[in-house]
Parts: sequence; structure tokens; C-alpha cells
Amino acid sequence: MKRFAQALVGAVALCLSLASSAQMPQPPEIAAKAYLLIDVTANQVLAAKNSDMPVEPASLTKLMTAYLVFDALRAKKIDLKQALPVSERAWKMPGSRMFIDPKMRVPVEDLVRGMIVQSGNDATVALAEGVGGSVERFVQLMNEQAKLLGMNSTAYKNPEGLTEPGHTTTARDLGILAQRLMRDFPEYVPYYAIKKYRYEGTPAANDTNRNLLLFRDPTVDGLKTGHTQAAGYCLVATAKRDFPNVGARRLLSIVLGADSENARANESQKLLNWGYTAFDAVKLFDAGQAVATPRIWKGQSPELRLGAFYPLVVAVPAGSAAQIKTQVSRPDPIVAPVRKGQPVGALKVLRGTEPLLDVPLVALDGVEQAGVFGRAWDAVRLWIK
Repeated sequence: MKRFAQALVGAVALCLSLASSAQMPQPPEIAAKAYLLIDVTANQVLAAKNSDMPVEPASLTKLMTAYLVFDALRAKKIDLKQALPVSERAWKMPGSRMFIDPKMRVPVEDLVRGMIVQSGNDATVALAEGVGGSVERFVQLMNEQAKLLGMNSTAYKNPEGLTEPGHTTTARDLGILAQRLMRDFPEYVPYYAIKKYRYEGTPAANDTNRNLLLFRDPTVDGLKTGHTQAAGYCLVATAKRDFPNVGARRLLSIVLGADSENARANESQKLLNWGYTAFDAVKLFDAGQAVATPRIWKGQSPELRLGAFYPLVVAVPAGSAAQIKTQVSRPDPIVAPVRKGQPVGALKVLRGTEPLLDVPLVALDGVEQAGVFGRAWDAVRLWIK
């Protein structure tokens, strides 16, 4: 998992930057200390405020806890049906709870639901102990994973998100984490859309998901709320809406430090709706489609296909799709060997003559070096060129 994560850090490091904010639609006023809006489908930041400001994540911490739990499930270190003990430490956790106690052994799947839907600190600690052996070891794993994902401004002190000195993150890092959680573990994302849950034999109190958008907007399917006195009211929300010629288009909003539970939902909804209306999604190329096929020298193949392994979709100001042009920027000459997936240039997206953004291009196929004669012949041709 670590090697896989390291290989992807550069590829998904948070998003493509916009060339000039003056050329882009201006976001609405958002009543929050910090926010970030990402078009996940286009891998673009659409709007941001104080996105690198250190903040307390509160229960948004549980997104990283879930990431590690899902990783352990995939690696078969634990199983959804496996019953875990409830320690005294888990039982006595303050704040939001699932209401489990040491007399119980609770299946992992129920603990996952309790952590996500009820934001149960008791369930979270039980999972942390089950995966890491101890809370302290689990926190080490959280910080190691944060570094692997490129969350360079995040430090975890606990798995549940209660206020503790040095327990901080940023909206940008939360954007990285939320995108990777959805991309790496799509099979577990549906847990975040569950509206109500309680474990059999526990009180009905705290059985409702605090993400109010799940009850207001049918296109919203996650992700997590958070609140402490220091953090304010926080929400990482995501929606998926279908559009002609593009298909499903997912946006991700991160709102931190709102004044109330209702305010964080309202401001998140405002951001999501603005993102879908202020920007149009334009599919430029399909996944695996060659954007360019330049000459490659000293290789076993004469051409190198450049493109992306995912559909190349860009978000552009609404109504400007007809003005969009593209240019390929690449090194010249390209000399073998080139490995499959190796970055080789970029696709420059312009609105008329104005640059909007750059989309990285990679080699769709690997090209090995040619034999001695082939390399020598191309060396002569390059010298003449």
C-alpha cells in the first residue's frame, strides 16, 4: 500500500491550478473561516479561501481513521464480520458516541457505521485499537499515511478528533484525503450516504447522520461532519450529478469553522450549487485516447502515444466551451527509454488566447531502447536535425 500511495502522490497532488483567478467566476460569499471547492472529475480547484490555514479538524479526523480501516479490510488484516472487543478506553470516550460498552463484542462493520453515521468516538477508538493494536500505534500510522498522501500540513494526535494541542490540518489537506478516500476505496464510500443507524441494544439517541445535505439534496452522498468549540462547525460534502457528454461529475466542498450545524450545510450547498452552475465540464479526450503521437528517438517504436489513463475533463467558465482550444507542450526530442505512465509534457487549455490551465500528459505505452544499430542511426539523424 505504501509503494502504491507514494507512486500516486505526484499524480493526484491536489489539483490543477487555474492560470488566473481574474479569468474565473468569482465564488459567492461563504460564512466560514476556510473553504475549498474541488471538481473531482476535472481534478481542479474551483474556489478557495484560507485553504492552507491550520485548523482543528474535529471529527473530520475520522476520514483518516476510516482510510486506515478500509486499507486494513482490503489487506484482510480485519474482516467486516469480525467482532472486536470494546475497551474501557473506548467505552469512556466523551463526545459523540455509539453507546457500546465492555460487555459487548461489536462487528467491524457496525463499528464502521457507528464511526461514520453517528460519529461515535467510542467506535473510532475500538477500530483504532483493533487495527493498530493500540491508539498510540494507530496515531503513528495516521501520521505516516498523511505523509504518504502528501498532506504536508497535517498532524494527528488522536483518531477521533477531540481537541488536543498540535492536532491540526488544512482545507487543502482535507481535500487530498477526501479525494484519495473516494478514489482508493470506492467500495466503502456508500457508508457515508447512510442517513440513520444505531447498533442493536443501544439507545436511539444520536442515530441520525449530522450531514444535513443527505436529507436535502439527493445528489449528495457524503462525506463527514465535525464540530468542537475550537473548530466550529465543519463539513466535507460531495455530490455527483449527471451531465450530457460528460456523465457523472463529482464536486467536493470543504467548509470549516461555520457558526452552526445549519450554517455549515447551507454554505456547503451554496458552494456545490455554484460550482455546478458557474463552470461547465468539457470532456476533451477519453481515457487511454492518444492526445498526441510524437516521434520518439532511439526506441523500439517510432512513436510515443501521450494521453491520460482517465477521461480528460476540464471545468471551464459556463458558456465558454466553444472558445476552448488545446495545445500540447512536450520536450523535443523525446528519447527512449520511456516507461508507461511517465509524465511527458502537458495539455495546455486556453479560452481563445487566454491560458486557463495545464493538464499533465503521460506515456500511454512504454517504449524500450532500440538495439545498438538503431540507437546509432537515430543519433546520426538527431545530429543532422
